[in-house]
Amino acid sequence: MITFFIAVLALVIAYFTYGKFVEKVFGPKADRPTPAYVNKDGVDYVPMNKQKNALIQLLNIAGTGPIFGPIMGALYGPVAFLWIVLGAIFAGAVHDYLTGMISLRNRGAHIPELAGKFLGEVSRHLVNAFALLLLLLVGTVFVTTPASLLHNLIDGKIALIAIILLIFAYYLLSTILPIDKIIGRIYPFFGAVLLVGTIGVGGALLISDYKIPELSLSNWHPADLPIFPILFLTITCGALSGFHATQSPLISRTTQHEKQGRYIFYGMMIAEAIIAMIWAAAAMSLLDGQSLQGLINEGTASLVVNEVSMTLLGAVGGTIAVLGAVVLPITSGDTAFRAARNIIADYIRMSQSKIAKRLVIAIPMFVVSYWLTTIDFNLLWRYFSFANQGTAALALWIGTMYLFVKKKNYFIALIPAIFITDMVLTYILYDSNLGFGLSYPLAHTGGITLTILITALFFWKGNKNRGENLAVDMEVPPINDAA
Repeated sequence: MITFFIAVLALVIAYFTYGKFVEKVFGPKADRPTPAYVNKDGVDYVPMNKQKNALIQLLNIAGTGPIFGPIMGALYGPVAFLWIVLGAIFAGAVHDYLTGMISLRNRGAHIPELAGKFLGEVSRHLVNAFALLLLLLVGTVFVTTPASLLHNLIDGKIALIAIILLIFAYYLLSTILPIDKIIGRIYPFFGAVLLVGTIGVGGALLISDYKIPELSLSNWHPADLPIFPILFLTITCGALSGFHATQSPLISRTTQHEKQGRYIFYGMMIAEAIIAMIWAAAAMSLLDGQSLQGLINEGTASLVVNEVSMTLLGAVGGTIAVLGAVVLPITSGDTAFRAARNIIADYIRMSQSKIAKRLVIAIPMFVVSYWLTTIDFNLLWRYFSFANQGTAALALWIGTMYLFVKKKNYFIALIPAIFITDMVLTYILYDSNLGFGLSYPLAHTGGITLTILITALFFWKGNKNRGENLAVDMEVPPINDAA
């Protein structure tokens, strides 16, 4: 339990220390007009207050990732705590802050457009494909996971397909309607359910007879899967997640002042990491490795959520906790599809002021997503994890380039960019299902070699951007009501 308390305390302290340092490196300007005012359109560019933006950001980024990921990561033992804490502080929160703030400085641009500007036109097309794949997978996973949680909660009294279609209907409305009409209004209620459920699980765990294991660097996985690189692609949301890079621009379009960025972007990632710590600790405390693996194999991590919630909180409290776990994916799935619509619209330069044009993009997306729900969940999750961390690596390289061109301390983004790039490349070389199935030593050697080449290419491109005096921040006219 000492490890758990120290980990949570470290996360909170990091917001006020390392978060402040990252903010100082970036240099937000309180008087610079934000896209919410400069590009105000009543649909996607809508000024909203700091608290509402922060809550939406938290619910956007915290899908089932900070629950399902840590539960599956708990198979590795307490070493998972280390990745959640260090990953969130030095990689995930930096990733979220930089992508949100760089987008805010570039009229709320999404990650493919930023990739094109900072890494080159080829990167724009690559990131566009990666981001859309990720968002469709996220949207689909975050239909199936809350549907399975609800289906288990009501003992199958309503057909699973009916629950799936109901969630899809909500997603369609939240994708095409103005952001302040549904998302801005109902998220406070969703947030309340999430907080009550998560705090309930965490509080019950601390006062129960279950023992949270202390830090150990040994690998507890019952199948002896290697920590490097698989753990870092199993626990994504809660430590480092490229999905967040697709969500932050949504809020960069509704942020009132640049000085709010640390609270909204860095702070909400820290909050998500605390959620991840609670669920990882609960899974490790209540279930041994074999039992945990058995439940996951039987019905995904949703059965673990149900088991943990009901055991710790009983029928009533457990139901609230499960509903809190349902809220997370639903409030990420809706904005996943919304972000995908924005990315496609930006890519093909289609105005989204009219609802008919929003439907032209949205309907085909939902057709594809519905088809994806017929695919095995475990396969979907593997693709999601790979696309997620691949996107995180690209987003961190964008952040590194931004700081490099501005001659600021780019190492805050470079170090995590190099690390996660190596993990993603090693994973794709090692994994026999998605990748090349190379031997473990050969996969690591290949990952390191390719990462060195990518890093060298980055510095070549960075020096070229410096020589061409790349304008990293878009010029904006003064707006009277932005003050």
